[in-house]
Amino acid sequence: MTNDQLEVNQTFPLTIKRLGINGEGVGYFKKKVVFVPGALPGEEIVAVATKVQPKFSEAKIKTIRKSSPHRIQAPCPIYAECGGCQLQHLSYSQQLVEKRDIVVQAMERYTKNSISALNIKDTIGMEDPWNYRNKSQYQVGLKEGKLIAGLYGVNSHSLIDIPNCLVQHSATNKVTRTVKKILKNLNIPIYNERKNKGVIRTVITRVGFETGEVQVVLVTGTEDIPQRDKLIKQIRDQLPEVKSIVQNINNKKTSLIFGDKTIHLAGEKVINEILGDLSYELSARTFFQLNPIQTVKLYDEVKKAAALTGEEKVVDAYCGVGTIGLWLSEEAKEVRGMDVIKESIDDAKKNAKRHNRNNVRYEVGKAENVMPRWIKEGWKPDVLVVDPPRTGCDQNLLNTILKVKPKKIVYVSCNPSTLAKDIHELSKLYKVEYMQPVDMFPQTAHVEVVSQIVLKNG
Repeated sequence: MTNDQLEVNQTFPLTIKRLGINGEGVGYFKKKVVFVPGALPGEEIVAVATKVQPKFSEAKIKTIRKSSPHRIQAPCPIYAECGGCQLQHLSYSQQLVEKRDIVVQAMERYTKNSISALNIKDTIGMEDPWNYRNKSQYQVGLKEGKLIAGLYGVNSHSLIDIPNCLVQHSATNKVTRTVKKILKNLNIPIYNERKNKGVIRTVITRVGFETGEVQVVLVTGTEDIPQRDKLIKQIRDQLPEVKSIVQNINNKKTSLIFGDKTIHLAGEKVINEILGDLSYELSARTFFQLNPIQTVKLYDEVKKAAALTGEEKVVDAYCGVGTIGLWLSEEAKEVRGMDVIKESIDDAKKNAKRHNRNNVRYEVGKAENVMPRWIKEGWKPDVLVVDPPRTGCDQNLLNTILKVKPKKIVYVSCNPSTLAKDIHELSKLYKVEYMQPVDMFPQTAHVEVVSQIVLKNG
């Protein structure tokens, strides 16, 4: 082995240059990249190698010789064990700076554009970057005979009890704690993953920020819940804010949360939430943005980037339950959306009907299959909005966009790396006017970006 190759457990000095896409510090030892969780840009540390690969290494902090001026004490007592947040040890104003830098790095890596040409704006943050999540899903387990509910720890299968998560809305914390007490008092059996026995697997709570309504979903390993009626009565008596109680049955050995069968136990089937002027019905399995306060800012940025005049035909690809399309519909001539999930399209149609948006239509299918058909029928979009999953746009969709040539693309991304790759692909015909990072998940390494992309000769 040559002496420029690190070995596991070797200690070595390291200067941290930047943050990586998962919130870890990134430095270089003998020109090879090293990832160090918990380290911050500008810090000089002594690191201990934990994993050595040909192209990169991982290490942990042994000591910090020179600390970042932005380093703070993480307020959460279980921050290090839980792993749900990655940046609580970094001051919030600096989190916003580093998140913009994560976007810059991705663009430098995957595109040939100079960064000044891309016009990457400052990250839009939150006034209060805590208690912003509207939904928690906690596994339930027994630890030394005590009933706990929480998440599995970093790189482990050990359940961490989370009685009060600092990024969850206070209502979800309170409801989960109370449901835990009720389950314990009624002695309802907790599911044991190893033995595939027991009843209660997961407690999911979701709150409408504007309405205050809460839904509780109990995921169970069996259809029968012992003392079911008492359980429902106690939840309703002790938690009047709970408007909907639902059971989902998952009796498979799987890491997936939901099973196929859902039973409505009490109250309403849905809870209501309001974003801007729009209201939504949320059923147990509906996907909905997790940070409603920032979602309004995000969708307003989409509206700003679309810059509609009332004359445009808009496509909302990956439309989900129609949130973005409805947001734009008042300023568009017509909005058409598609999604591969039938239930989402059913919800999107209901949402459009409830708001009397008659210039909106939705259908089940992939954008790359549906759009060419519309064009054959003589309907060509002026503006295309894409909000794809973390993997980015499907290659067939990118090919379709380059054929269809809408004048403007508004790309909403939750992963700067795949955004950069897709922009590189589109740069044959399109140029980026600007990119606007939005912080949807404070204290974590995630960053969303709204990009305004226009046809070069449009």
